[in-house]
Amino acid sequence: MALELRPNCECCDRNLQPDSKEAYICTFECTFCLACATNKLRFICPNCGGELVRRPVRPAAKLMKSPASTVRVIRSEPCPTR
Repeated sequence: MALELRPNCECCDRNLQPDSKEAYICTFECTFCLACATNKLRFICPNCGGELVRRPVRPAAKLMKSPASTVRVIRSEPCPTR
């Protein structure tokens, strides 16, 4: 099963393209932009407490068979500042 490659940051709703090198995820695929992961979250997922790491980039040729998700996920509560 492929990563969802969610299209946005759960904190600030910034758009994150499938090839973004500024997308960070935890093992549950919670997705955050580099600014939120760094400045607000200190690379700790506010949902599960897991480590946030840079999301891998799916090769463009593979996006045809396994496209990125279009479902936007936004936290119901503001992201904490750590």
